[in-house]
Amino acid sequence: MSEVKLPNGWVHLILEDIADVYDNLREPVNSAERAKRLGPYPYYGATGQVGWIDDYRQEGEFVLLGEDGAPFFDWIKDKAYLISGKCWVNNHAHVLKGKEGVCSNRYLLYVLNQTDYRGYANGTTRLKLTQSAMRRIPVNLAPLKEQHRIVAKIEELFSELDKGIENLKTAQAQLKVYRQALLKHAFEGKLTVQWREQRLAKQSVAPAQAGAQPLNDMDSRPTPSRGQAMRGNDEAGSGNDEPLETAEALLKRIQQERAQRYQQQLAEWEKSPSIPLLQRGKPTSTAPIPPLEKGGRGGISKPKPPKSLPPLTAEELAELPELPEGWGWVKVGTVSSVGTGITPLKGRSDFYANGNIPWVTSGALNDNFVTEASDYVTDLALKETNLRIYPKHTLLIALYGEGKTRGKCSELLIEAATNQAIAAIVQEGMLEKLRKYMKWFFQKNYGDIRLKSSGGVQPNLNLSIIENTLFPMCSIEEANQVVDAIEMKLSEIDQLDQTITTSLQQAEALRQSILKKAFSGQLVPQDPNDEPASELLARIKAERLTSQGNVVVRRKGGGRS
Repeated sequence: MSEVKLPNGWVHLILEDIADVYDNLREPVNSAERAKRLGPYPYYGATGQVGWIDDYRQEGEFVLLGEDGAPFFDWIKDKAYLISGKCWVNNHAHVLKGKEGVCSNRYLLYVLNQTDYRGYANGTTRLKLTQSAMRRIPVNLAPLKEQHRIVAKIEELFSELDKGIENLKTAQAQLKVYRQALLKHAFEGKLTVQWREQRLAKQSVAPAQAGAQPLNDMDSRPTPSRGQAMRGNDEAGSGNDEPLETAEALLKRIQQERAQRYQQQLAEWEKSPSIPLLQRGKPTSTAPIPPLEKGGRGGISKPKPPKSLPPLTAEELAELPELPEGWGWVKVGTVSSVGTGITPLKGRSDFYANGNIPWVTSGALNDNFVTEASDYVTDLALKETNLRIYPKHTLLIALYGEGKTRGKCSELLIEAATNQAIAAIVQEGMLEKLRKYMKWFFQKNYGDIRLKSSGGVQPNLNLSIIENTLFPMCSIEEANQVVDAIEMKLSEIDQLDQTITTSLQQAEALRQSILKKAFSGQLVPQDPNDEPASELLARIKAERLTSQGNVVVRRKGGGRS
C-alpha cells in the first residue's frame, strides 16, 4: 500500500497510528458455559456473532478484526465488521477503535476489508493474525473530512451493489424452484403433452390413409407384432405412426424378458460343474475332503428368480398423482434387479492387498457418475464373500452415509463391486432404454426418498424401500422424449445459473475495486480546504492515551471502571 502515489493531504501510516487496540477487553467463554449463561448481550467471535451471554465486557462502537478463523486470503469475504452497544468479545477477534479526531470507525472498517493480509496472517493449519503483526499493517489515511465523504460514497455504491446482488440471488433461488417444478412436471407427463398430441395426430392420419379402422375402434391390447414393432421403434423421433405402447404392455414385456433371462441363467447354472465347498483355513492331512456343491462359492451362483412384489392396492393408487392415459405406476423392484454389496473383512489383508476389482462406497455417489473407485478388492474376496460385480450403467442409490449422501443416485461407468451402504439397480434388456429416465426420476425424488429413512440416531434406507419405490412408467418412446426435454431445459437453467454466478463474482470484484479506488484517493474528489492528514499526526501520541477513557469496561464482579 505504501507504494501507491497518494493525493495531496494523504499520508502513509501503520494501523497502530490510527487505531487503538482493546484486546484486553476480550475474554473467551466456552459454549458449555455460555449455555448456562444465556442472556441479552451478543457474544462475538472472529467473523461475527456466535451466541448470547448474560453480561457484557464493553460498551460502544468498535471494529472487530479476526485474529484466527477469518478468511484472510479470500479477497471477496470480509475480515472485519462493526459492532455497537453492550457486548462480549472472545479471543478470536481483535478489538479496535479509530482514534478520535484521526480516523472514523467506518473508514477503519473499510480499510481492513481491503487490506492484503499476505505477510501478516500466518500459520499452516489455521491462519492467525497476531496483535504485533496487525499493528504493522500499512494504512493510507485521508483527511478527516475526506474520510467522511469516502465512507458515504462507499456506502452509497455498496447499497446499489447489494440491491443488485439481492436481485441476482433471488433469480438464482427462483431457478432452483423452477428446476424442481420442471422435474415434477416431467414425471407427471406435462412436458410431453404437445408431443403426445402430435403423436396421436400421426396415428389417426396413418390408418385413414391406409383404409384401416380408426384408432378408437381398434383393439387396444398389445399384440406380438405390435410388440416387435415397438422394439424396432423405441427411439424418439423415429417416425413411428403406431399407437404408443402402454405402461401395462411394456411391463408385461419386461417381466417376460426377465423370466426368459432367469431361465437362461438357470440352464447355464445347471450345466456348470460341481466344485468343492469352500474350505476355510489351511488344509491338513487329516482334514476331510470338502463335499462337492453345484455352484459353490467360487463357482457360478444359482440365479434367483425375479422378485414378485405385491401389487398396488386401490387405496394406494388413490393417493398417487394422476398420470396421463397409457402411463402407470410400477414398483422399481418389479422391473429391475435391486441388489447390494458387502464389506469384506478388513482384517483380511489378502482381500485388499494388490486388489484389482473396484469396490465402491456410498461417498462416491455424490457425483452423477462413478468413474473410479478409491478402494479395490482381490479375486479372493470375490470368491470367498457375497460380493457381486455390477455392470456398467448400473444405477446406485446411497442407503446411508454422512451429510447429504443418503438417497443420492449415481451411475456406474465402470464394472465394480459395492459395499452394503449402496443399492444397485441393474438395468438389463429393454429396461436399459429407460435408464436415463429412471436416473432422473431418482434424482428428482432425492428428498422424498430420504424421508423414507428409518432408524434412530442415523436413519437409513434399505433395499425394500428402494424396491417398493413407485415409479411412473410410460412407453420407451415417450420416456426418451421426457429425458430430452429435461436435459434441454436443465441445460438452459444451468446456463442461466452460470451467468448469475459470474455476475455475482463480478459484483464482489466490483466491491473490491470500489475499496481499492477509495483508499488510493480515486473515489471522491479532494477538497483543498480539508485539513491535511499530516497535521493530525501531532495529536496521535496524546490521543493514544486519552481515547481509552471513552470505553466502559464491565468487570467480572459487576462493577465498572
